[in-house]
Amino acid sequence: MNDIVHHLKDAGFENMTISMAEGTGKFQDEEAFVSQKFSITDSEIAKLELVAKKEKVDAIVKIICEYGCTLNPGDGLIYVSDVEKAYRVKTGLENGEE
Repeated sequence: MNDIVHHLKDAGFENMTISMAEGTGKFQDEEAFVSQKFSITDSEIAKLELVAKKEKVDAIVKIICEYGCTLNPGDGLIYVSDVEKAYRVKTGLENGEE
């Protein structure tokens, strides 16, 4: 994750949120002990959230794929969605108004 964050910052994407979470998916280690197969989650994950303009999405996806790829199952997913509005908590102003 540090490589991804470093390269995103170098590319000008300074503001992001990183959360630690637990994930589950189709992948399960075949050599896991029976007690390990009973868990609700498979692994600890880091979740990165970043809001950017549409024209910047491809660059962000490229950086995440290039520096996040391990060639192992469970490298993660990238979701892209629209953000309709954003408000600054401090001022209540919409979409970065001054």
